[in-house]
Amino acid sequence: MSDIGFKVGLMGNPNSGKSSLFNILTGLRQKVGNFPGVTVEKKEGIAILDDQSKIKILDFPGTYSLFPNSHEERIVVQLLTNQMGKHFPDVVVYVADATQLERHMLFATQLIDLGVPMIFCLNMYDLIEKDKKEINSNEIEKFLGCQVVPISTKSLLGVDELRRTILKIKKDKLNVPPAIYPFTEQEKKLAEEIKKVTKINNPYFNKIIGHHFKWLPWIGEDSRIKIGEIVAKNGFENIKGQIEETLQRFKKITPAVEKALRNISRDRLSLTDKIDQLVTHPWWGVIIFLVINFLIFQAIYAGAEYPMEWIENGFASLGENVRVLIGNGWFSDLLVDGVIAGLGGIMVFIPQIFILFFVLSILEEIGYMSRAVFLFDGIMQKFGLNGRSVVALISSGACAIPAIMSTRTITDYKEKLITILVAPLISCSARIPVYVILIGFVVQPTKVWGVFNAQGLAFMGLYLLGIIFALISALAFKYIIKSDDRSMLMIELPQYRPPLAKNVFHNVKEKVMAFIVEAGRVILIISIILWFLASYGPSADMTAAEEQAIELADSQNMTDLEKEDLIASNKIEASYAGHLGKFIEPVIRPMGFDWKIGISLITSFAAREVFVGTMATIYSVGSSGDDTTIRQKMGAEINPDTGGKRFDFATSLSLLIFYVFAMQCMSTLAVTKKETNSWKWPVIQFAYMSTLAYVGSVIVYQLFS
Repeated sequence: MSDIGFKVGLMGNPNSGKSSLFNILTGLRQKVGNFPGVTVEKKEGIAILDDQSKIKILDFPGTYSLFPNSHEERIVVQLLTNQMGKHFPDVVVYVADATQLERHMLFATQLIDLGVPMIFCLNMYDLIEKDKKEINSNEIEKFLGCQVVPISTKSLLGVDELRRTILKIKKDKLNVPPAIYPFTEQEKKLAEEIKKVTKINNPYFNKIIGHHFKWLPWIGEDSRIKIGEIVAKNGFENIKGQIEETLQRFKKITPAVEKALRNISRDRLSLTDKIDQLVTHPWWGVIIFLVINFLIFQAIYAGAEYPMEWIENGFASLGENVRVLIGNGWFSDLLVDGVIAGLGGIMVFIPQIFILFFVLSILEEIGYMSRAVFLFDGIMQKFGLNGRSVVALISSGACAIPAIMSTRTITDYKEKLITILVAPLISCSARIPVYVILIGFVVQPTKVWGVFNAQGLAFMGLYLLGIIFALISALAFKYIIKSDDRSMLMIELPQYRPPLAKNVFHNVKEKVMAFIVEAGRVILIISIILWFLASYGPSADMTAAEEQAIELADSQNMTDLEKEDLIASNKIEASYAGHLGKFIEPVIRPMGFDWKIGISLITSFAAREVFVGTMATIYSVGSSGDDTTIRQKMGAEINPDTGGKRFDFATSLSLLIFYVFAMQCMSTLAVTKKETNSWKWPVIQFAYMSTLAYVGSVIVYQLFS
């Protein structure tokens, strides 16, 4: 895309329809990345005009004004004030929600005063007509001083006219509209003095520099010092200046919009208003939210069950066929147990990711997600989170991976980071096999009050424990993590509208592909490392372990399957993973664990549910053993130190507490690394969760042993 010179920037408030227009203009000629040096997502695409010429379309993050309240908005301001930067657009296509016109005009007037050439799009114009309303676009044109194009990304109304307008501007260029904002005498003086430093004639540009010079990366240190002295000398108060400017702009915007609106019945509530009376109600709104998320949770479980089985069976079949084709040996073991098993571990999450983002995309498209964010923001703020964190935390009940990916909707970087760090504490579906195995050793299958199953209540208690500590951890991070971003949620409640299939498709495709390509590389590497550790060991130890197993199997007349299981069990003990288990045994012994459990802790780092498979192998259950057989074998294991059961009440409860808190999922760490663009935060995430798990397990075991 770098060889295409003419750049069009799509800008506007969140929920204005920018992304829909981006998809329409670019189709499949687009790519997703990050702006240089930051984790803010950048979408670029190619649009073809009527003369078959190509232009570059850049979809900027949704922004409310040039006074940023989020990390994403700050990036937009940095790009717009660096007029020599490669991302500065030749023309801005400003996308405004015609049903919420007044609120969308603030940022538009700021861009015009900044000296940015603009085409103003009245999006969702079909909804205006449907409600028997109309907007006089000529009045908007006179006020803004730029061309106005009514469009609809749903019906494609006006999109061809927009393409023709862009082509005309590309050929003839575009005059910058006259300034709208009335400067005070102090602001005029400030802008004139800053002009001597920036050498830019636009007074509003220099005024914005006065607001933001401290964190604009393209300003040199010498210029930063000079501008700071000018701002201090003029007694310029940043926050007060922002408030005053916003008020002054709306004094002009409000009458201009009222003059342009026609045939509006202010006495009749719209359908959106009627629905919001219920959906945003303090009590009914919460109930509706919980019901919706319960249905999402059920959809993820029910809908993903069979596809996940198909994927697992498909990769298992692929592994068997590869082994038959290549034969036994280290290379086939590497391909089957390392590469193919690693790929299977990646792909098996795709149905959950697909279903989650499919449902969330539909809810976002129809306008519901903004209501959920609005509903819970006050509560979440107390814990250092954000209203948008609610969606991610509930999604973690299925899988932390798509939940962490969904935090991209959180604009404040600190709140997004805290949500990512605490999301894995919510018990996910991968913990279920572990809970099912171990709860039987802790709680008997009796009835409580003659109605509730005791094991079911224990199961629910483990989930509640994870939720409680997720909120406690979030509260701690709220005071630990320092950020210059101000924690403020500015959100618009758009009109309800049918979802666009194209937008849903593109959103789901981006999320699934991002997981496969980005996180998959890290997961595959770690899978191969884990395979090597569990498959190889010192040659003398491995040989002795195999000979000992064969001798014991022959002496006890074991079947071939039992013999293979015993050999596998002995070789695991003699492998590097086994040596590592023996090495960490002194550390995990205060938790009530021996080296065998230690191996499971190591191997289940690939995924928590691997714990069950590892236990099956260690205790020679065999490939045909079901969960009941695993429980029986584990229940029969004797602790040589005490002569009692290895998996007694204290040890089993300690192990449950460990898996509630521990970061036993390399996939989650890989996604955390991708979303934070740093290894620092996955290391912190692993460290604090492992500490919680270790301390919690030690306390529980020492209390009950």
